[in-house]
Amino acid sequence: MATFYRCPNPTDWLCPCGRVARELRRRGVAYDEVRVPYRRSRRPEVIALSGQPRVPIVVLDGEPVCDSHRIVEHLRWRAGEPR
Repeated sequence: MATFYRCPNPTDWLCPCGRVARELRRRGVAYDEVRVPYRRSRRPEVIALSGQPRVPIVVLDGEPVCDSHRIVEHLRWRAGEPR
């Protein structure tokens, strides 16, 4: 099971977090969703995981993956898809 840290935006179409959410669903990856506050100073769990306050972050097999492009690329790599 993955853990997905994302912004509090209520839709999956307006931000990079939504792109990751769509890709996780498309690939059938089960995940727990953690919505973090908009203010970066109030994201201590995100900073503890990745050393920086930005989201999205997905934790897969205990390893955090940051940035929506990297997350999507990592999911494709795990699925064995070519680049």
